[in-house]
Amino acid sequence: MDENLRAAPLFKALDDEAAASLRESMAAQIVKKGQILFQEGQAGDRLYLVKSGKIKLSHASGDGRESVLMVLGPGDMFGELSLFDPGPRTSTAIAVTDSEVLGLGNTDLKPWLEGRPEVAQALLQALAHRLRRNSEIMSDLVFADVPGRVAKALLELGEKFGVKSSTGISVHHDLTQEELAQLVGASRETVNKALADFASRGWIKLETRSVDLLDLERLSKRAK
Repeated sequence: MDENLRAAPLFKALDDEAAASLRESMAAQIVKKGQILFQEGQAGDRLYLVKSGKIKLSHASGDGRESVLMVLGPGDMFGELSLFDPGPRTSTAIAVTDSEVLGLGNTDLKPWLEGRPEVAQALLQALAHRLRRNSEIMSDLVFADVPGRVAKALLELGEKFGVKSSTGISVHHDLTQEELAQLVGASRETVNKALADFASRGWIKLETRSVDLLDLERLSKRAK
């Protein structure tokens, strides 16, 4: 099994034989760049694991503005809330790049939850982590300034998608300027100004849909 999938909460609690069996019960689905996997408000009855590519979860406000809640990569799980509380999706899942996801329906997971409490525990831990992350996002929007949020977003993208280079960390996030601004929760102009300031200080080097993180120490201090 792919190393990223094996480390996912759903599989991490299982031995190799059980993990392989659970993987066989999951349906693979190809999602092309820009394609919507599920829409906010739609009924949901399954969770997904990212096998390859990048998926963004977004939320639309009443006036039509969009915010990007998070960007997910290989091994990340999403949509798990619908397994415990089937109902309307609270976000929209869109492929940032050509991606492959694995889906597991409520009825397929139920025997695993009943027979293996460690799976239920792992899923509940994942939900708790998601709730803590959402609380942190709300706190940042209230208390952190835009440059601080930009620095934090860059570091988080680096942690998830970064590759070490001779000068720092190269991050191919594949996000447009607008999507990056939606992830930070600010206007594109304000986010671009912060990025330009970081670049002028030598903290980062900007590329098309990617960024090189050159000074992690200063970025970390700015993110606090």
